Amino acid sequence: MESFIRTDDLSMTGGSPIIGAPLGGIVYQGIGEYAGHLDTELGVVDDSWGEFRFVRGKERQVFWTRNVWLEPFRLEFGSISEAAAALRSVQRNWAPSLFTQFRRGELIKAKLPPITDKPRSFPWLVPDAPMGAWTLLDEHTLIGSARCASPFPGGIVEFTEDKEGPPSRAYLKVQEALVRARTFPKPGERCIDAGATPGGWTWVLAGLGARVTAIDRASLDERVLAMDGVEYLKHDAFTLAPEELGPTDWLFSDVICYPERLYAWIERWLSSGLCRNFICTLKMQGEPDWETIRRFAAIQGSTVVHLCANKHELTWIRIGK
Repeated sequence: MESFIRTDDLSMTGGSPIIGAPLGGIVYQGIGEYAGHLDTELGVVDDSWGEFRFVRGKERQVFWTRNVWLEPFRLEFGSISEAAAALRSVQRNWAPSLFTQFRRGELIKAKLPPITDKPRSFPWLVPDAPMGAWTLLDEHTLIGSARCASPFPGGIVEFTEDKEGPPSRAYLKVQEALVRARTFPKPGERCIDAGATPGGWTWVLAGLGARVTAIDRASLDERVLAMDGVEYLKHDAFTLAPEELGPTDWLFSDVICYPERLYAWIERWLSSGLCRNFICTLKMQGEPDWETIRRFAAIQGSTVVHLCANKHELTWIRIGK
């Protein structure tokens, strides 16, 4: 007989049955070399395991995290089969994020329904099915969560790289941001790409059939300039008022600048009402600009996230209704 405990009282878990013992808090997964930023955001934590930080109580607003486990539980199990059966009893999709017990973790993973963690072809629509997460603390102890902030296995997504078309690898950022947004520029929609050079983001947008006004003081790669629907404007985008550029469906920015300067420009666009959808990179120089990050996050309908393709930067996403 299986020894794990199953609880079907959905009123306590936001809609997902749980197994084992609820932790009564939230688990935050750090991001390698930027784990210190998460520690700064959280302050005092109640427990930690590898890259994971556990804090009792309600979810806190953090940005430097790969994933957030919203309903974490602790499960003591006797065998590999028992651990896998417990996870399967809740839902289909589970992805491990192991920091120890790697061999045992792989054996548990092999007994779970397979999930795709191979590079994806863009564009790709994220399935609505929840993606659970789990890790091992020791040979007989598992922590996991059926509900997580990231829809990707282990909080990670990779795209099949095109090493010939785009002029830089920066294009991976806008691909991931659009997949997270669960929507894409449609053929004929107008996009503004600020700080476009050498043209990686413009290459993605034009490839979707959008009309792109690419703005930068340095010219685009000639191959991108030759794409259908691409218009190049030699200018500092931030010195252009929204009214000068006119109505647009999407505004993108990968400009290298201090976040507060980007925020001032975005405020003008929001006030103008001339654009509905925004995806912008918040680039950090030294210590993160916590105040401006929170100001972006406070904009109604916004998400600020660290993309898998980001370095020392965050991405602000706001999709209009």
